[in-house]
Amino acid sequence: MSAIIVEKPTPERLNELGVKQWPTWSKEVSTFPWQYSSTEIAYILQGEVTVTPKGGEPVSFAAGDLVTFATGLDCVWNVKKPLRKHYYFE
Repeated sequence: MSAIIVEKPTPERLNELGVKQWPTWSKEVSTFPWQYSSTEIAYILQGEVTVTPKGGEPVSFAAGDLVTFATGLDCVWNVKKPLRKHYYFE
């Protein structure tokens, strides 16, 4: 499995996951390191981001994307446009 998976979810998929009940998180334009101690699923409400896994290729996503970050991922976030997302840790 890839460390970062980006999908274009259908409204049915979002409803099935219960995304509207997940908490939200916002972040201004910035660059910062991050490590995942558990799997995160995020639905991007607004913004544009590129995440670069350590030793890997950059992955970009934006509003409307459903993104899964694998447990153990060590990466750098580059928030290019202010971010707002729903998120869920498994």
